[in-house]
Amino acid sequence: MSCFSCISPKNKDVVKYDDDMSPKSLESPGSGRKEKGSESNHMKGDVAKSFTFKELAMATKNFREANLIGEGGFGSVYKGSLESGLVVAIKQLNLEGLQGNQEFMVEVLMLSLLHHPNLVNLIGYCSYGEQRLLVYEFMPMGSLENHLFDLEPDQKPLSWSTRLKIAVDAARGLEYLHCKANPPVIYRDLKSSNILLDNDFNAKLSDFGLAKLGPVGDKTHVSTRVVGTYGYCAPEYAMSGKLTLKSDIYSFGVVLLELITGRKAIDFTRKPGEQNLVVWSRTFLRDRSNFVKMADPLLRRFSVKTLNQAVAIASMCLHEDPSLRPAISDIDEALEYLSSHAENSRKENSRKGRSPSSSDVNADCMRRQDL
Repeated sequence: MSCFSCISPKNKDVVKYDDDMSPKSLESPGSGRKEKGSESNHMKGDVAKSFTFKELAMATKNFREANLIGEGGFGSVYKGSLESGLVVAIKQLNLEGLQGNQEFMVEVLMLSLLHHPNLVNLIGYCSYGEQRLLVYEFMPMGSLENHLFDLEPDQKPLSWSTRLKIAVDAARGLEYLHCKANPPVIYRDLKSSNILLDNDFNAKLSDFGLAKLGPVGDKTHVSTRVVGTYGYCAPEYAMSGKLTLKSDIYSFGVVLLELITGRKAIDFTRKPGEQNLVVWSRTFLRDRSNFVKMADPLLRRFSVKTLNQAVAIASMCLHEDPSLRPAISDIDEALEYLSSHAENSRKENSRKGRSPSSSDVNADCMRRQDL
C-alpha cells in the first residue's frame, strides 16, 4: 500500500464564508447528499452564547475541586450544570501572557463558524475582567489519551474496531477543516489528549486555540511561529515555521501510531531508543512482515490485514517529504474501509459466538498469545 491513487475522490458538501464571516452551507452540484455522520447535534449556524462569570461560577459550584476534570497548559476544565440543566465542560484559561487571550479569541471565532459532528461544540464563552472561559458540550468518556495509556487495573482496553472507529472520526473532523472550510483551517494541535469521546466512543476534535487559516491562492504555506506539542509536530514545520495542511497529516500519523501501538508519542519512562514513538517505529516500518510486532500488547485479538494496512497509512502520513504525504480525504476513505472490515469481522465472530483461535491466523485474525 504505497499510494491512494486507486481511490476516487468523493463528492462532498462545502462550507463557504461570506465577507461578514457568517457560515453558508453549499452542497456540491447535483449531489443531494448530506454531510457524512450528520446528526441532530450538527449545530451549523448556531451562535455561541455569552455567559456571565456568575452563571459559570454557579454551574461549577464556584469551581470547586470536585468538579475539576482536567488540567493543562491552557488552564483547568470543570464539569458544570447550567441553569437549564445542560451538563457542560467549562474551560478556564490561564491568561499568563498575551497568548492566552489570543488563543481564547481564536477558539471562539473558529468554533462559532465551524460546525461538524466530529468537532466539539462550543456552547458559549465568558469574558469578564481578566477571566476567559469557554463552555463546551460535555464529553463523558474524556480524551483518547485516557483510554490508551496508563490504564487503571479494572479499565478495559480499547478494541481494535473501536480504535479504527476513533481514527475515522478524527479523520472526518480533520477533513472538514482541510477540505470544506474556505479558507482551509490548519488544526496545528492534533494529539490524543485533544480527541474527546462520548459514551459510544464517537470522537470529536477539541481545543482550537492554535488553529490557523491555511494558504490560499498561489501560496503553498503559512509562515508562523512554531507552536504545538513535542512528538506530534511535523519536522519541516518545527525547523522552518512553514505551516501547511500536510503538517496536520504528520500529527495524524503519530496519533494513528498511538492507536496501533498503545505507546505515547513521547515517553521518557521507556529506555533510550524507545522514548520517541516515531523513531522507535522506523525499525518496524522498513519491513511489512514486522508490522504486526507493533501491535499494542493489550489488543487480545485483531485483524492482521487491517492492522498492516493501518500501519502502512501511518507510515505514509509520517513521510519526511510533506508533499508525499496523502491528503486527509484519501486517508479518511482508506480508514473507513478498514473500520468497516474490522467491524464486520467483529459482528461475524459475535454472531457465531466464538473468538478467533490460532487456526484463524491464515484467515486474517490473530490472537495476542499467538504472536
